[in-house]
Amino acid sequence: MLIFLFIQFFFVPLPLQTKHVRSMTALQMNAELFRAMGEIADDETLMAKVVKYVKKLAAQKKADPTLMTKEEFFRRVDEAKKGPLYELREGETLDDLIKRVV
Repeated sequence: MLIFLFIQFFFVPLPLQTKHVRSMTALQMNAELFRAMGEIADDETLMAKVVKYVKKLAAQKKADPTLMTKEEFFRRVDEAKKGPLYELREGETLDDLIKRVV
C-alpha cells in the first residue's frame, strides 16, 4: 500500500499552473514586477530592454480628461441648471426630443 501511494504521489501528473484568473492588487503586481526583475538583474541587455519599455509605458500614460474635483463637478452642475430645461412631451421619444432640441 505504501508503495502504491508513493507511485501515485510522484508519478501522477499534476495539473499545470494556469495564469492568475483573479486580478492582482497594486502591491501584488509591484512584488511580482520586482521578483521578475530580480531574475534578470545580472543581464545588462535585458535590464536595458526593461527600462526602455517602462519609459515607453510611462510616456503613454495621459491624464484622464474626465477626472475632476468635487468642487468642479458641483460648479458644472450649477452652471447646467442655469441653462434651458428640456422635457419629454407626452408620447415623445428620446430621438424626437433630440431632433427638437438640435
